[in-house]
Amino acid sequence: LRMVCQMEVTSHLLSGVSFGSISETSEVDLAARLLEQTPDNSLTIMDKGFYALGLLHRWQSSGSEKHWMIPLKKGAQYRVIEKLGSGQALVELSLTPQARKKWCDAPATLTARLVSKEVSGRTVQILTSMCDTLRYPKADIVDLYGHRWEIEHGFREMKQHLLNNELTLRSKKPELVEQELWGVVLAYNLLRFMMAQMAYGLKNVEPYQIGFKQAALYLTAQLSILPAVAPGRIPKVMNEIMAMAESFVLPIRRQRHYPRAVKKKPQRYPLRPSQKLN
Repeated sequence: LRMVCQMEVTSHLLSGVSFGSISETSEVDLAARLLEQTPDNSLTIMDKGFYALGLLHRWQSSGSEKHWMIPLKKGAQYRVIEKLGSGQALVELSLTPQARKKWCDAPATLTARLVSKEVSGRTVQILTSMCDTLRYPKADIVDLYGHRWEIEHGFREMKQHLLNNELTLRSKKPELVEQELWGVVLAYNLLRFMMAQMAYGLKNVEPYQIGFKQAALYLTAQLSILPAVAPGRIPKVMNEIMAMAESFVLPIRRQRHYPRAVKKKPQRYPLRPSQKLN
């Protein structure tokens, strides 16, 4: 089973989920199903795996001010229409015949804004539908894309803390697997909603700054005993839960001191030391 999620990055609340069979549906097709529930006047930050010009065109044309942002695909061909300043240009990208056949409403070309910026010694190129340089400054666009990693944190929270790092689900049938995943998504959103309410009661704290692990353990314990509480005492209990918010605020994330690297996987069996031959 394949699943694509749409997350509101500041609260980590999942605003959309789409399921499909791995053998029948791609992630791009699942993402297209989330179009109807994506609100107008919004920005969707996409991973490079969703680079499909037909999808991007349908996304921006399915409503009012429905914008998208995605890294430029390596080796992508484009034509510069107009220079918009240092490190940014209005570009034209051509759709392949296969893409136009799949996305029947797609035009022959897609016009977008290409933004380039040096970040930690490497050039980052971001493609976006936000072409107005006055409304959407270059610096804001590059900084915004860094928030895409918030959904990866959300996946980690679900896999590590809700599913306890289990490699497989308990269900054996496809329809039950989907049902179990819906349960995980609903439980995650319930916990994140409570954490968002905690954050809104504090000054200068965003919901994503609430530590998930400890807050989830506390909220699960408190909410599980709520059915046994007398109805008249529920408001008091909820106020006591919210009063604990400050103890779950994470410290400011420090800057990375070392470059990203792929760590060596632990070996299942001990390795025999190599012997030098004379």
